[in-house]
Amino acid sequence: MAGGNTIVIVGIGARTPLGFSAEASAAAVRAGISAIQDHPYMIDRVGERMKVTLDSGIDAALNGPDRAVAIAVGPALDALAPLRMTDPSLPVALILSTGEPRPGQDGDFAARIDARLRAKLSAQVSLAGGGSNAGGHAGGMLAIHHGCRMLQEGKAQFCLVGGVDSYLEPETLEWLDEREQLHSDENTYGFCPGEGAGFCLMTKLQTARRLAIQPLLEVVCTSVAFEENKIKTRTVCLGEGLSTAFQLLFEQAPTDPVDRIICDMNGERYRGNEYGFAVLRNPGRFRDAADFETPADCWGDVGAASGPLFVSLVAQAEARGYRKGPLSLIWASSENGTRAAALLGGPRGSR
Repeated sequence: MAGGNTIVIVGIGARTPLGFSAEASAAAVRAGISAIQDHPYMIDRVGERMKVTLDSGIDAALNGPDRAVAIAVGPALDALAPLRMTDPSLPVALILSTGEPRPGQDGDFAARIDARLRAKLSAQVSLAGGGSNAGGHAGGMLAIHHGCRMLQEGKAQFCLVGGVDSYLEPETLEWLDEREQLHSDENTYGFCPGEGAGFCLMTKLQTARRLAIQPLLEVVCTSVAFEENKIKTRTVCLGEGLSTAFQLLFEQAPTDPVDRIICDMNGERYRGNEYGFAVLRNPGRFRDAADFETPADCWGDVGAASGPLFVSLVAQAEARGYRKGPLSLIWASSENGTRAAALLGGPRGSR
């Protein structure tokens, strides 16, 4: 994104089972610390306690939209901090994503979280426009993509984009167990359900400069695609959706190879296979395609929060001087077939 359309990230916020801030969560992931533990009381179909990650700061009895909002408020306010300190009267569009509809989260779950979160944040900033979607794993990435479009088209001056998700509803855990998706000694290709929230405050570079807000990262480009051969179906996935997402991304990107790769692979073979095919279809674009990072190994599967949380990892590496190089690729895949990716770079002058 060049010239007046350069989109920058000026604020981040994160809350995961590893830490209640972007700094703590990133440090724990970098150190390889895992929050995976046995669930206090949920038992899987072979009689073992389910392996999950839990937010220890949230009351275990809190469920539904109330739990999601409790997880989301802190990181949302953290991301908004630069604007709150500069001019909280400036309008901010909120774009929020949650997990896909599933047992434990009905069809209007995203809208209910969106309404309650807006009510909480409106006491601190002026929210105007945006929306919500139940986008699943790629949902937070979709929020980033749509936020960029809103800013480029002049429909917003600032966008707060984010995702919040929790797999810890008992109905959700039982559903995952029935579908043989839970990781266990009996099912090594399952995943460990978790919960978390991530948010990014985005604006145009010229706006950040005018208000003297320091950019943290530049959004080089974003892309969205669709996979016809979905997970948990009898079809064979050859990674066409993710391949297309990468191709669309690289068509807009500089020719420099990607230095860092962060993704939502969670232990399910399907996800690893589609990434392998996508790499083969995009030769020469990665410095080392085998050197990818999977934070779900540490904070569990955080669903729709994945993308914005990946942004926080890149931002912390940039701020603390341990980035692998100037270009980072983040991507995520939803069970509904959506594939989303983004290239991130350091702020102008650091690359």
